Amino acid sequence: MTTFARLRTALVAASAAGMALTAAPAGGASASAVPAAAARLASWPSPSGQQAVGATITVSGTYDGKLKRYYGTGALGSGGQQEGQSPIFKLADGAVLKNVVLGSPAADGIHCTGTCTLQNVWWEDVGEDAATFKGSSSSQTMTVDGGGARAAGDKVFQHNGPGTMVIKNFQVQNFGKLYRSCGNCSKQYKRNVVIQNVTATTPGKVLAGINTNYGDTARFSQITIVNDGSRKVVVCDKYRGVTSGEPTRIGSGADGVNCLYSSSDIVYR
Repeated sequence: MTTFARLRTALVAASAAGMALTAAPAGGASASAVPAAAARLASWPSPSGQQAVGATITVSGTYDGKLKRYYGTGALGSGGQQEGQSPIFKLADGAVLKNVVLGSPAADGIHCTGTCTLQNVWWEDVGEDAATFKGSSSSQTMTVDGGGARAAGDKVFQHNGPGTMVIKNFQVQNFGKLYRSCGNCSKQYKRNVVIQNVTATTPGKVLAGINTNYGDTARFSQITIVNDGSRKVVVCDKYRGVTSGEPTRIGSGADGVNCLYSSSDIVYR
């Protein structure tokens, strides 16, 4: 079999297995397969300009910020961690927000009221939360694709409604929790999160916190944790959620039911 034929056969086999091929160097013996999800993450952008936001921007359809920096002022300008702040952006069901940099202060970041997509969105200094997933349909999905967040004193992504949140091709630095299923919302739901191709750089505490008593699931793949030689970052924290008062932490770690990952899904660098 010729070299070309062997390569073509390898390409077909890799495609069937959901893999991508990287070509061998000139003169090398063969190509090698790598997981298709292991995409290279984008560099932090330099904003193209900036815009002060004194009242929440409501988005229906697609809003392209063209990498402008948006920051809160007036009622949105406290920069604190208190609950109940308004967001910089409020996304209607089906909305897409892309190419946006949220500066400081960022108030309560972004609210999604149903299915929504955040594409290439960056938080320079997370306010109360970076984004909150609300809505009421169990079939709704909030997708965070690309971008990154820094300086989250507590949570990056807060999941209050039902449905599924997907966080992929994302980077987070200096954070409390990357994701938290609401521990004490007055109305509770089963919630799911999929965290894929994410790089988390310490200091950081938890990648995902879920409520196992409501049937939450957290699925991880292609996770890289940077500068955590002592393995202090918790991949998956389990809680007993409540509708009032404070939730109880009841454990952590992969279990094949709620926290879904294997040791090969987590890489330390």
